[in-house]
Amino acid sequence: MKIFRVGIIATGWIAEKAAITLNGLSGCQPYAVGSRTLDKAQAFAQKWNIPKAYGSYAELIADPDVDLVYVGTPHSHHYDVTKAAILAGKPCLVEKAFMANYRQSKTIVDLAHEHKVFLAEAIWTRYQPVVQMMRDLIGSGRIGTPRMVTATLGYSMGDKPRIMRPDLCGGALLDLGVYALNFVRMFFPADIVSMESQCVKSDTGMDLTNAVSLVLADGILANVQSSAACVGDNIGVIAGTDGNLIIDNINNPQRITINTHDREFVEDIHVPQQITGYEYQFLACRDAIAEGLLEPHEMPHAETLYIMQLMDDLRKKWGVHYPMDDNR
Repeated sequence: MKIFRVGIIATGWIAEKAAITLNGLSGCQPYAVGSRTLDKAQAFAQKWNIPKAYGSYAELIADPDVDLVYVGTPHSHHYDVTKAAILAGKPCLVEKAFMANYRQSKTIVDLAHEHKVFLAEAIWTRYQPVVQMMRDLIGSGRIGTPRMVTATLGYSMGDKPRIMRPDLCGGALLDLGVYALNFVRMFFPADIVSMESQCVKSDTGMDLTNAVSLVLADGILANVQSSAACVGDNIGVIAGTDGNLIIDNINNPQRITINTHDREFVEDIHVPQQITGYEYQFLACRDAIAEGLLEPHEMPHAETLYIMQLMDDLRKKWGVHYPMDDNR
């Protein structure tokens, strides 16, 4: 099989994680890196054994040998670089949160469809084997009929600019809450018939801690929380009439615990050994592109847009506003 060559946009810690992952895969290669300065790109390329370094995003996008553009900038900057890549005919894997808001997301998805270019959101948990493992357990009836879902994701992130600044689409929701919402949706995609929520905001107007309660059309109640201000347990629980499933970390599950009706331990199921957990999204993109698809099976565009609209609705209720909400 032809080596799948990935061009990495940006040089932050998430780009480093992508480089580590790609270096650990056979059949995939971190082929190029693009930064706003050539010095940064060259230093990154040297550190992670990447053949090509470009001092602009445009140069990387123009490289004919790049098979996939991985957009690892802050989500406030996803729109312009993804648009440029799509217009150049380059398949894109775009970090979560996909864009700043639904309007940007819909524009980019429509553009990809118009130009028949592959596009995917890099919400890594959607691509991991644990998703099918969980679906199989739920479908097997081992916990009876699911009635309630809870999920928390919290990190004490101090006053990081990407959390505090509106122009960087700050707050916990787009950075962390997106995982909790996806945790519900990837197992229980029924329509939301009711939603209530609360948040505590920073002095800069960004949501630092939030709680969302959802009632789904199939009768499931989901309570999810995210915070950039405290250390959460990061656990997910799917509670059924005959037992429950406990996921040790909704941000990168490693273990599923099964309990009975009386909350007695049954067994722990461990996920397959990982490189970083990012590998599955790159492999999914490679396979989907080989199939001639415009989106991956694991994270369809409709789901990306659904989550983005949901987060827009929550931010509107909370009064959390980004400059990008006024244009595009």
